[in-house]
Amino acid sequence: MISLRAADAPSLYSIPLKTIDGKEATLADYKGKVLLIVNVASQCGYTKQYAGLQALQDKMKDKGFTVLGFPCNDFGGQEPGTAAEIKTFCTTKYKVTFPMFEKVNVKSSPKHALYEALTGPDSSAPGDVKWNFAKFVIGKDGKLVKRFDSGTAPESEELGKVIADALAAK
Repeated sequence: MISLRAADAPSLYSIPLKTIDGKEATLADYKGKVLLIVNVASQCGYTKQYAGLQALQDKMKDKGFTVLGFPCNDFGGQEPGTAAEIKTFCTTKYKVTFPMFEKVNVKSSPKHALYEALTGPDSSAPGDVKWNFAKFVIGKDGKLVKRFDSGTAPESEELGKVIADALAAK
């Protein structure tokens, strides 16, 4: 495998994505915002974090922030549903309004390019995602600010401070 130098690595903004509705997208659609990228699953012990993620979205969306959910079935088969089933679950059970994307591999092969960039050797926080609901704060410049494991609740003081600092950054 050839490893790119960080200077040669593609911008997070240029990585092709698909929304949960199957539409082409990139993170460039959110350029200039602070993002919280989360690998989510509907049958996980951390699934209740959807409520905290939505509360964070509601509280911060008008300040240049958004949560982005990426369903993942890599851990214990805890996201077995189709895109339509996942969308229905999120919107009916947790009233999710933040953008959701197609199911991706965050650890298993082939790892999605977004998670390769977030966790690969050229990342500022390299290493495989350990479980569902890992969180990556992306600054307004499209660069990784900080990574949090699943146990960090969306309403945690530490996560809130990192987001607030990223929003205050020029």
